[in-house]
Amino acid sequence: MQKVLGIILFLLVSSQSFSQNKIVVFQSDFGLKDGAVSAMKGVASGVSADLKLYDLTHEIPAYNIWEAAYRLQQTVPYWPAGTVFVSVVDPGVGTTRKSVVLKTNTGQFIVTPDNGTLTLIAESLGIAEIREIDEAVNRRKDSQKSYTFHGRDVYAYTGARLAAGAITYEQVGPALPKEVVKIPYQQATLAGAKLKGNISILDVQYGNIWTNINGDLLNQLHPQYGDILHVIIFHSGKKVYEGDAPYSQTFGAVPKGKPLSYLNSLLQLSFALNQGSFADIYHIGSGSEWSVEVTLKPKK
Repeated sequence: MQKVLGIILFLLVSSQSFSQNKIVVFQSDFGLKDGAVSAMKGVASGVSADLKLYDLTHEIPAYNIWEAAYRLQQTVPYWPAGTVFVSVVDPGVGTTRKSVVLKTNTGQFIVTPDNGTLTLIAESLGIAEIREIDEAVNRRKDSQKSYTFHGRDVYAYTGARLAAGAITYEQVGPALPKEVVKIPYQQATLAGAKLKGNISILDVQYGNIWTNINGDLLNQLHPQYGDILHVIIFHSGKKVYEGDAPYSQTFGAVPKGKPLSYLNSLLQLSFALNQGSFADIYHIGSGSEWSVEVTLKPKK
């Protein structure tokens, strides 16, 4: 009996510690030209001066929920269990969209509107639990008349309280079904000899094209370095680009300005121009409406 009680106590302490590592990571589409981000951090610091506050990015394009979803998927796995992410890309602020905190199967927490932002993280890390924020309790004092800055008044405040251990995860609010609002997009698939996928994001500094086709799926085509991948890119189903890109280990494997295909730092199939912007030259974007088809050209 004593052993059973010890196990129960260990599990309770472990589950609570997930929400008490005092780390909060912020993401938004606010930019850094005004005081919005600083206001959120001020609210968090007011909850506890012991919190460690970090930024994922605040340069999400305005209203771009898809990119917010991608940046979470790209970043969350590298942070320890118990880290609280506050993600605010919220074009529906003040409407009936739910404000939630999702706990991943790996122990991180995402504080965000349930508007599609959780599409990719729910798929990649899974949903251990999801709770709706009870704003009667978890809202900054005297902010009830403000309807347009939930990032400050609800999300930063709730996230900080959770990270600091001022509330348990259960005190966030009522549990919801393990479902989130999802943005539809082209999943990575292999049908016969044709790969299909989504253009998830642009490597914005260089204009490279990053897809959701991972290296394991690509390897089912058995490409060797130097083999030619034939690439077709679509926007909302309309073809906007078609061309060939040698499968390469490094950018320098092709002449300057020439296209190549490669595995990016996340081991996903990507396309680039050596020392040039593929996205700018060929007017390629990213998001749920962008897709790609890839085949391995036969050797001559």
